[in-house]
Amino acid sequence: MDFDVICPYCGRDKDRVIDSRASENGEAVRRRRECGGCRQRFTTYERVEKTSRLMVIKKDGSRVPFDSNNVLVGLQAACGKRPVPEQVKLKLIREIDERVHREFEREVPSAEIGKFVASLLREIDEISYIRYASEYHDFRTLDEFADELDQLKARPKNLPNQQRLFAAEE
Repeated sequence: MDFDVICPYCGRDKDRVIDSRASENGEAVRRRRECGGCRQRFTTYERVEKTSRLMVIKKDGSRVPFDSNNVLVGLQAACGKRPVPEQVKLKLIREIDERVHREFEREVPSAEIGKFVASLLREIDEISYIRYASEYHDFRTLDEFADELDQLKARPKNLPNQQRLFAAEE
């Protein structure tokens, strides 16, 4: 059963579906629609709402429901004014969300989420990684910060056309 969707251009709720296909690795359905009033075309996405009760154990011991939007806020702060496309950030968030739900059933320490983010961000943009790591690792001295920079400089660079020989470090 297909329901009419309100057109974002003219506000009418008479539309027809032109095309439907799986999207986001089967996690969503992408529908192209055409408004019956103004004939403008627009896209909608249908996703399964996750109702799991995964809780995040914060550093102070408190527990809050896992919300990938909180991870996105931290990621956007780390990537601020860096050339990291929004699509890459959203893909990273999906990877983290999937991994957290796959590896943890009821509770996940916030430190584990931080490790996931840091390991993925390190491969995307080194400056964003350092910004994130400065919060995540909670450096106490300049020497600790410099040690992290030295480790980052010592890592071999990943080239886009080069295959990995070993699994990524966590």
